[in-house]
Amino acid sequence: MEVSGKIKVINAEQQVSASFKKRELVVATEEQYPQFISINFVQDKCDILNNFKVGEAVKVAINLRGREWVSPQNETKYFNDIQGWKVERMATEAPAGQAVPPMPAAEAFAPATDFKEEEHDDLPF
Repeated sequence: MEVSGKIKVINAEQQVSASFKKRELVVATEEQYPQFISINFVQDKCDILNNFKVGEAVKVAINLRGREWVSPQNETKYFNDIQGWKVERMATEAPAGQAVPPMPAAEAFAPATDFKEEEHDDLPF
């Protein structure tokens, strides 16, 4: 799965335990009602975010994770997590110094000279 949008937040790496670290990225989707999607990067994937800045348009490859937890009161709860594993920059415009080539001009054509108003036309409009 993928999520596309602009980077809103890149949080610092968190060392959760001696053997587990994570880092959060928030991507704002570009649609009529933008969504702010929090994506977690864990372990060695945390370093991927070092090459990106807030405001960049990106496409993030994600996996959805879910788990079940039973409380001491025997209540079952479910949790979801979005984990990222790859980030790519999206091409939003031509690189600096390179102009976008102009569209070719439409070919000119001569106006009709044998047009008669009274001729019947079977077109429906």
